[in-house]
Amino acid sequence: MTAELVRGQNHPLPDTRLEIRVSAGHPVLAGATLGDEQGRVPGVEWIAHPGAPSLPGIDVPGQAAADHRLSVDLEAVPGAVHRVSVLLALPGPRAGGAARFGTVAAPFVAVAGPDGAEIATFTITGLDSESAVVALELYRRQGAWKVRAMGQGYEGGLAALLGDQGLERPADLAATILETVAPGPAPVAAPARHVPESEHVRRAAPVADPAPTGQTAPPPTSPAGTGTDQPTPVPGGGPVNYSHPRRQAAPAPGPAPVPESAPRQGPPVPVAGDAAGWSMDERLYNQVWGMFEDLARTAAAYRSACEFAENRLDRELDQTLSDYRARADGANDAARAAARARHDELVARAQEVLDRDLAQLVAESGVVEPALPVAFARWDNPVWQAYRVPAEEPMAVRLGDLHLPERTDLRIPMLVRLPLERGLWVDSGRGHSEAAGLLDEVELRRLALDCAVAHAARLLAAHPAGAFTVHVVDPAGAGAAALAPLVDSGVLAAPPARGAAGVSATLEQLTERVDLLQMAVRAGASDALPPGLDASRQLLLVHDFPHGFDDRAVTRLRYLADEGPSVGVHLLMVADREDASAYGPLLDPLWRSLLRLTPVPDDHLADPWVGHAWSYEPPMLPPGSAVLLQVLGQVAAARHGRRP
Repeated sequence: MTAELVRGQNHPLPDTRLEIRVSAGHPVLAGATLGDEQGRVPGVEWIAHPGAPSLPGIDVPGQAAADHRLSVDLEAVPGAVHRVSVLLALPGPRAGGAARFGTVAAPFVAVAGPDGAEIATFTITGLDSESAVVALELYRRQGAWKVRAMGQGYEGGLAALLGDQGLERPADLAATILETVAPGPAPVAAPARHVPESEHVRRAAPVADPAPTGQTAPPPTSPAGTGTDQPTPVPGGGPVNYSHPRRQAAPAPGPAPVPESAPRQGPPVPVAGDAAGWSMDERLYNQVWGMFEDLARTAAAYRSACEFAENRLDRELDQTLSDYRARADGANDAARAAARARHDELVARAQEVLDRDLAQLVAESGVVEPALPVAFARWDNPVWQAYRVPAEEPMAVRLGDLHLPERTDLRIPMLVRLPLERGLWVDSGRGHSEAAGLLDEVELRRLALDCAVAHAARLLAAHPAGAFTVHVVDPAGAGAAALAPLVDSGVLAAPPARGAAGVSATLEQLTERVDLLQMAVRAGASDALPPGLDASRQLLLVHDFPHGFDDRAVTRLRYLADEGPSVGVHLLMVADREDASAYGPLLDPLWRSLLRLTPVPDDHLADPWVGHAWSYEPPMLPPGSAVLLQVLGQVAAARHGRRP
């Protein structure tokens, strides 16, 4: 199964012969540097670039292009090499390229094995003024190779990147490398046209990681937009195509002209499950993430059009003010009025397109939401009243909703693929949210633990009986009230661990499990595992961190966050990062390795295509609802072999 990485996350490499695929949607230079144990590159002879495309074990392309294939044989690299950094750089305007990554589509990188199957993917989001980036890092650890998603950008370009890796005279070296890239023809923007929704083929799309925040994460392709699928002018740069590099729309001929007398055809009537897929659940999943991409891109087109109108208005007003000869006869006033009229017309047209697309998405949401299966449904969906423990694991679970300020009542389900690729972190701090600012610290922490309990219940409900085990660490017992549904229903593997001794014992048990499973996987000896070892996936819910955690416990927690997901052991942290500030940067990798969620709506999740700050809304239970206890009762009965 393909691992959808986010910045800072790593993944083991099952093969040493690899192909690294780059899709940037714009010409980029691709290369690689070979580093020692400290990550330093000793000299120019350790760099593969278009002017010197081959090194032992490494072959890179000889020109700048929008798509690249890099060949890697890790067994053939010199023994002194411990890190292989894959770098991307924009050739620059003089070579017919862009000046910064913020004006082009987010680069997408995939690592594939010798059979062509993808091992890990990474969409490099969050870039702005950078013109060079370390995309991936392949590194040795305990005799095995892993890949880490880096996404480290450099505003100083290739020279700054090479200097950061310890090379001498990096500016001269960068200039030499960039000179090897032959200038290409300037891109020509195709004329914009509206593409009706009925012409598009929706396919699977990733969870937004949402990265930094999202997950969003992803299957290969996804839908085109809802009528905004054209390059949008951006002041100071060329046209930006907001389609993801791996998105593919079905080719369709241009619409025939419609006579003025003919009645206009209305928008297509939305149907639940009209996306591609082998099952209804898969079709609904693909349709939900098609809606996510449609909303992302239509909002991006609207914002870009408004920004373009504002910049053009400013430029035209500056020109009128600089023409002193027209001040006497009132021509300046007329020019300013005309400029504002043009601005208002552009904004009005953009608003009209936005309203049309949003109305279509609202209509689609109205038919999709009631049709969602249990794992994808909100807690208030009547489908939960008929819940039964599933016989098979679903492809995803819903961990909340996402929305944009252009239409706050249009909620897109946040679906996260199973099995989880990384742990979860319910942030009990104040974050960026106004809602959090209205709550006192005690109430915010209570809401955070309530959300964590709801997430744990969802994960339990999504798995077959006995396939998912939950442990709880509550050192001071401060979360007893919120944890009562899990404790009283009997779904936990053991009572919540209390005190430093309980924390240490639980972490030691799970750490040993990860070590055993990793050794068995590497040795291909799964049948040699100790008898009676619980084969289910494990979730550790950690409350009140870092209270009750000594240095050894913190080290084990970091180990579980880093190594646990690969063998089915996950964290669900409930913590405020400020509480652990005494550890300094030591815990930064821990926070980065977890998907941050919040107990109140907060705009902290970014999509991997246009970088919107999506507002995340937690999956709250209806007031007074007994659905959580009902579901947990079903799970507990199935776990213990009882009839519900």
